[in-house]
Amino acid sequence: MGTAVSIELADDRPAGELRALIDDVCGWLHEVDARFSTYKEDSEVSRMRRGELTAESCSDDLRQVLVACADLWRDTDGYFDAYAGGPLDPSGYVKGWSVEVASDRLLAAGSANHYINAGGDIRMRGSHPDGGPWRVGIRHPWEADKLSWVLALTDGAVATSGTYERGDHVFNPRTGQPARGLRSVTVVGPSLALADAYATAALAMGEPGLTWLAKLATDGYDSAVVTDDGRAFSSANLPAAV
Repeated sequence: MGTAVSIELADDRPAGELRALIDDVCGWLHEVDARFSTYKEDSEVSRMRRGELTAESCSDDLRQVLVACADLWRDTDGYFDAYAGGPLDPSGYVKGWSVEVASDRLLAAGSANHYINAGGDIRMRGSHPDGGPWRVGIRHPWEADKLSWVLALTDGAVATSGTYERGDHVFNPRTGQPARGLRSVTVVGPSLALADAYATAALAMGEPGLTWLAKLATDGYDSAVVTDDGRAFSSANLPAAV
């Protein structure tokens, strides 16, 4: 998926079992990459973009993602748009969704304490190996060696979307221009699939995204934002470490 993925298991189990769990996660993520890549000519997404597949003839996973993207388009007033660049590109949803599924697979296999980080999109459950919650540092959007926030969670997801590493990769679908107004958006909540998509949508909205993000708190999604001019905002229940 064009990013590095790290997996940490904190369960007291034999090394061979832990390796098998990691192998399963890696296999799943490679499967997702093969199916949803917009760069691989033989992926399902590439074949759908060329008109060789329809929603009816594609895999259950791709159908599920298409439905989720349609729901997000409606729920974000069109700011999360898998067709914003023209052809289908569900990447803004797939990475978070695939890691959420990976975490569910680990839990189902008996791993109650784990941490998966896919390029800054993170899903954690249970406790850190040293006990207590997992700690997540949110990078300062101008100074790479500093942090804007440190979060502490035992079960939840953290997703950050910003312009400070990849440049203009998120576009405002209303204007067709690169997103402006927000430098970094972090969303924390129960599902990484939604947290990742919400962070992307808010970045696309620009400063109006601050008001929109505030409404998500009632559904359990808190946020932390840095604007282009350096102002910082965070929701009241953000699980900041002390």
